[in-house]
Amino acid sequence: MSTKKPATKPNTVVADDPEDRKGRLKDIGGSKSDQWNNTLANQAMQALWTKNSDANTRDKQLGATIAALMGIAPKDELEGMMAAQLVAAHNAAMECYRRAMIGEQTFEGRRENLAQANKLSRTYAALLEALNRHRGKGQQKVTVEHVHVHAGGQAVVGMVATPPDQPGGGDRNKLEEQPHAKQIAHAPESALPCPDPQRDAVPVARDGQRALPDARRQGAGSGQGQ
Repeated sequence: MSTKKPATKPNTVVADDPEDRKGRLKDIGGSKSDQWNNTLANQAMQALWTKNSDANTRDKQLGATIAALMGIAPKDELEGMMAAQLVAAHNAAMECYRRAMIGEQTFEGRRENLAQANKLSRTYAALLEALNRHRGKGQQKVTVEHVHVHAGGQAVVGMVATPPDQPGGGDRNKLEEQPHAKQIAHAPESALPCPDPQRDAVPVARDGQRALPDARRQGAGSGQGQ
């Protein structure tokens, strides 16, 4: 004789429960959902190594984990996840460092623990960089694409200082030594034309100036003489 199993009712999950959206624990997980904040806190606490800890020490570790999440102060769910992973990566890295320093540890065990600690430290740095970039704390770069200099003008890219002989002036030499203070200026004006373009006056070691003799006339005179 077969027995029928009682029909199970499907579980209903309420995604927008007003009681859950109060955000009383938002400082921990960054969400308005306290269920999310509780879940994130439990995930971070379960990533701790508390095997050899007594009840008092374990409670302190759990409290310190919550304090760390609140110190990071996530503003949304993404920051909450990165904060929990930061705490987990830090704890795992420190545990690997601790095991590597055990006096009875073998050389292979020390090397493996240090290698894992190195990977975890790199992961921690990448997570921290991602969190800062998400918060808009990344390094910003300003690029000047066009510099227009009109006729007779001068453009200076960099710091501009007043000459020392004027009020508020600084050291001009220090400004010119800076590599980023690049000056853009027009070429100097051309020299005045010579009044006699066929003959240029050449200075000699006397009080006055004299013109050079014409080599063609001298050559013609010597040819006639011959």
